[in-house]
Amino acid sequence: MKNKLAVFALIGSLILPMLAQTGRVHANSADVKVTIPGYKVKLNGHLVDNAYREYPLLVYKDITYFPMTWYDSRLLGLEASWSKQEGLQISQGQVASAYVSYKSDHPNAASYRAEVPASAITVNGQTIDNAKEEYPLLSFRDVTYFPLTWKFAHDSFSWDYTWDTVDGLSIQSHNPQLAETGLPDYASKNDVALYKGYYYFVETQGSTNHVYRSPIKSPTDKETVYDYNIDNGRGIQNGVSFEFRDEVLWLNYHVGGATMGYDVYVKISADGKATVAQQGYLDFFETGYGTIIANDGNPPFAGNLSLMSSGQDRSSIKLLGSPDMMYGRHVTVDTNSVGVGGDNGSMTVVGDSVYVMGATYPKDNSNLNNIYKINLQSGTSVKVVNASVSRFRVIDNKLYYVKDADNALYRSEMDGTGELKLTERSVGWFGMAGGNVFYTSPAPSFDGTVVHANLYQKNPDGEDWIVLRDSVKAVQMENDRLVCIMGDYAPYGMELLDGSGRLLLEVANPIARIHASDDGILVATSGDLGIRTISLTDK
Repeated sequence: MKNKLAVFALIGSLILPMLAQTGRVHANSADVKVTIPGYKVKLNGHLVDNAYREYPLLVYKDITYFPMTWYDSRLLGLEASWSKQEGLQISQGQVASAYVSYKSDHPNAASYRAEVPASAITVNGQTIDNAKEEYPLLSFRDVTYFPLTWKFAHDSFSWDYTWDTVDGLSIQSHNPQLAETGLPDYASKNDVALYKGYYYFVETQGSTNHVYRSPIKSPTDKETVYDYNIDNGRGIQNGVSFEFRDEVLWLNYHVGGATMGYDVYVKISADGKATVAQQGYLDFFETGYGTIIANDGNPPFAGNLSLMSSGQDRSSIKLLGSPDMMYGRHVTVDTNSVGVGGDNGSMTVVGDSVYVMGATYPKDNSNLNNIYKINLQSGTSVKVVNASVSRFRVIDNKLYYVKDADNALYRSEMDGTGELKLTERSVGWFGMAGGNVFYTSPAPSFDGTVVHANLYQKNPDGEDWIVLRDSVKAVQMENDRLVCIMGDYAPYGMELLDGSGRLLLEVANPIARIHASDDGILVATSGDLGIRTISLTDK
């Protein structure tokens, strides 16, 4: 039977509303009978419910046909585009998608009529004369369907497939996958992390948050790491955040009100042991000399930077810098008020010194938000950048910072000499990957209301290159790669780039959040799709 030899649902690439609107997908088309498969079909391990699917797989001439919806095609690593000049073009791409069921609320009939479009079609650059094909592409419910013949599935796309009378048809592509973690549904309601082969996640039960961990290979085998009470007189506060500090996992959460409350920082060791290490409104940095603490409490005050040596309690600390300076906070001044915020995590330790923003407080307009180098042994400080900056980073033993005056990006030596202005544009995020500097700059959206950003790569010899245009919402660095969450106007939810700005992967699904992970990429997809991992090997 042909189904056993040559069939398997050829992954479709996308819903093509343009074709339906122009009518070209129907031009001079024939009308043929198709049926719903009576056997199981799995796509990259996902069982397809054809009985209640808006875009079910079809059977024509004993060959299985695959719907080229946006998510189905990208699940199997295919892209499609259409133009009046070139018609429909289908090709393999650097794309991925979580499985989307397209579930409807009504069952499908046993058979339907589909059309054979007569428009121009190319597959991996080769022209297909659809009218002469024994197994032509079809159109059903305004979606293009592809035949899962050996020629296309194996020869064109190199998919693996199996067939038997019990398990039916199974198709496996070789593009990166958004793998399900197997975590319980409640895990997606809070933050999640992947650390040393374990998932860390939270379950809220009554007035208690239970922090669990479970091994990647057995996510249902959870063990308790940490518990705490979330009802502290200010209502239920169950939100948590995971983050990495020097490759160590930390959990933090808030207790109490905005002014009288405090944050709790819990350090998690590789064996899952959790220890409360810090409490308060603060930034901190663990070093070989002890823990540097920048107190961010309200009201703001000077002399807020200190060093607590290892093994000492808070009654035995050493002040760092000047008692007239407030460190680790960004100060804004207008004619009527003074505003104090954070420094976006700029504080950095290099050798036996900490680099930190500082401002005279109460205000001194000539001495705001400068960068200081403070020796951890002597406690003395030296101003290295005599300009007001909003944030800075130490990258490859250089200082990179954004000035308040023009919001442009600058670079200098560690002692502040040799300053070089890197951009004329206003800069949001910036970072370095593969030895190249990347930054975002605001760009108005198409409707003129919401502002997203362009992603640029610094060109040392001329105009900077636009790597991603218009719809970048956020960028994170993960293992020398740029993980870009895209906005509503972008076709893809996430773009993954290497250190040269080369595209590694486009993820079709909207991305709600990138979670802390020391192995691959851990994402929360928008909607009800949950937490997923992406593993990628550079080619």
